[in-house]
Amino acid sequence: MTNTNTTAVSFEFFPTKTDAGHEKLIAAAHVLAAEAPEFFSVTYGAGGSTRDRTLNTVLQLDSEVKVPTAPHLSCVGDSKTDLRDLLNQYRDAGIKRIVALRGDLPSGMGQASGELRYANELVEFIRNETGDHFHIEVAAYPEAHPQARHFEADLENFLRKARAGADSAITQYFFSADCYFYFVERVKKAGVDIPIIPGIMPITNYSKLARFSDACGAEIPRWIRKQLEAYGDDSGSIAAFGTEVITRLCERLIEGGAPGLHFYTLNQAEPSLAVWRQLR
Repeated sequence: MTNTNTTAVSFEFFPTKTDAGHEKLIAAAHVLAAEAPEFFSVTYGAGGSTRDRTLNTVLQLDSEVKVPTAPHLSCVGDSKTDLRDLLNQYRDAGIKRIVALRGDLPSGMGQASGELRYANELVEFIRNETGDHFHIEVAAYPEAHPQARHFEADLENFLRKARAGADSAITQYFFSADCYFYFVERVKKAGVDIPIIPGIMPITNYSKLARFSDACGAEIPRWIRKQLEAYGDDSGSIAAFGTEVITRLCERLIEGGAPGLHFYTLNQAEPSLAVWRQLR
């Protein structure tokens, strides 16, 4: 048991393509709202491909589920006019937090488009347009962004985002607490002291996890891979093992001073709750 009384928790969702999927998302959000999260966040598809669905989901979670909700906002593929319009809609709706990202290119787009190319430019743009209205989160990559030349270059990218006006950061998920603590230490040594919240990915399906991790550069330790492989299609054993592994990781992060936990829910309540309940 770890004392989580002072640990903030937040949960991430992705906008769905179907009405049935959206109903499941809202149902999961109502369940997770009972945990009094600091906020929800909602992702933004490659090149702004889910712009309207993200906007609608954010407004519904914020107004109906009544949890402060932060939209992801990316600059790849969007003009300043598009971004300004979205920021105004969010501000007018009373949204107070933004997750500012460079974003991914839609498949086949090739080179980056849009007037802003990097997340630090987006942070500056949001600050110039809206002052201090929004609490701005940025992304952090303790194991380095998969497209980064090397760790030092990626660290510099993060520092630029922080110095551009970010209030805090959420990390890509990881399974090694050491990589998180090392990253936080390096950031502080560089003179930047914003909260860096660990992103947590519950383990429920090995093939999906392996696919996500290969794409985003998150390393799955060999011992975890081998155990998951051994369970095959035994979803019960995978879930129990996953809960144990992620709970231990979260305990170590909290004990080491992590300022909160941000769960990547994949629009499901129970995997994240199974871990969060173990921590209380």
